[in-house]
Amino acid sequence: MNPQAKLVFTTSLLLGTTITISSNHWALAWTGLEINTLAVLPLISKSHHPRAIEAATKYFLVQATASALVLFSSMINAWHSGQWDITQLTHPTACLLMTAALSMKLGLVPFHFWFPEVLQGSSLTTGLLLSTAMKLPPMVLLFLTSQSLNPTLLTSLAILSTAVGGWMGLNQTQIRKIMAFSSISHLGWMTIVLVYDPKLTLLNFYLYALMTASVFLTMNTMKALQLSTLMTMWAKMPSLSALLLLTLLSLAGLPPLTGFLPKWLIIQELTKQSMAP
Repeated sequence: MNPQAKLVFTTSLLLGTTITISSNHWALAWTGLEINTLAVLPLISKSHHPRAIEAATKYFLVQATASALVLFSSMINAWHSGQWDITQLTHPTACLLMTAALSMKLGLVPFHFWFPEVLQGSSLTTGLLLSTAMKLPPMVLLFLTSQSLNPTLLTSLAILSTAVGGWMGLNQTQIRKIMAFSSISHLGWMTIVLVYDPKLTLLNFYLYALMTASVFLTMNTMKALQLSTLMTMWAKMPSLSALLLLTLLSLAGLPPLTGFLPKWLIIQELTKQSMAP
């Protein structure tokens, strides 16, 4: 890809993310989400492989639907309350639609089907973008509206995401698909504690992004796309393989590694909530 074009798309990604996370008005937040979607499409389809074009098409359709739902729910809320403020999401139908729209943007179960397919059709660097940077704007919108959303619905989506992400990942041989299901599972952990302690959700997201970035960049250095490739890497790159092992264990949440910290704090927070009937 032309360096100038890549610079334009990367700048647009940064601009879209900044607009969304710093906006106070639903129309501005929607604009930022749309800029993000349009900027990442050429990065997904840059290899011109049919699989990449298919991934870009799927990504566009899902994100366009989710953005339309965001706009629709904010219009319903503005119609009933006269407020376009992001934190003033009060109408029940608007809250329900917004939860569905942001779940679709993030790839939470049951709106997760697009994510493994899109990640499998992208390169590892674009996959890293989709798994981390592209999840930040919808996560911030969830953070800002967390007090208005239905806790039962969010908990149900979160438990389903954690379970499906864990189970479906067991059956894969493609590294990008495993990372996609890992992302779905981690998003479940973030969503379940969102209503009770939103700052803990952001901490979990930052640590997840850090660990996922190191896994994707290591895989990119190794040029590993399948598990069978990883098996032969120990002889070629022993230090990098050892580092990858530790990062994957941390991503899995094994104590005493970093990835265990957010899971521990989330479980501790949930035990205080008296959630049992």
